[in-house]
Amino acid sequence: MSDLLSRVAPGLKGKAGLVVTHQQTAPHVGSGRVPVLATPVMVNLLEAAALDALERFLPEGHQSLGTDLNVRHLAATPVGMRVTAHAEVTAVDGRTVTFRVWAEDEVEPIGEGTHVRVVVNVARFDARMDRKATRP
Repeated sequence: MSDLLSRVAPGLKGKAGLVVTHQQTAPHVGSGRVPVLATPVMVNLLEAAALDALERFLPEGHQSLGTDLNVRHLAATPVGMRVTAHAEVTAVDGRTVTFRVWAEDEVEPIGEGTHVRVVVNVARFDARMDRKATRP
């Protein structure tokens, strides 16, 4: 895992984007009544940007899991408008990677915050989840 530190460092960036459709609006996902980009969809896009920055550098058999997300949804985005989310690594501490995240539509910033992901060995994680799922 120490190899992670040599490949993932502050300043590393990722991004993800989408064009808002009806399926990504608050009424459709159950987070409100106004037909604009839903906050949970923006959150998913921010996580996707962090994945874009990090996952390509992980050793085989490893992936990252989100453990903390603190965001503000600053502005609404209507159906048909493009949204781009960005993530920038701000710290790496062992298996923990911290990001500054933000999103913007074609007009203005729409979200900002921080996100933390931890790198896990998938086989060990899956075994732990199997034990948890079959507990008496």
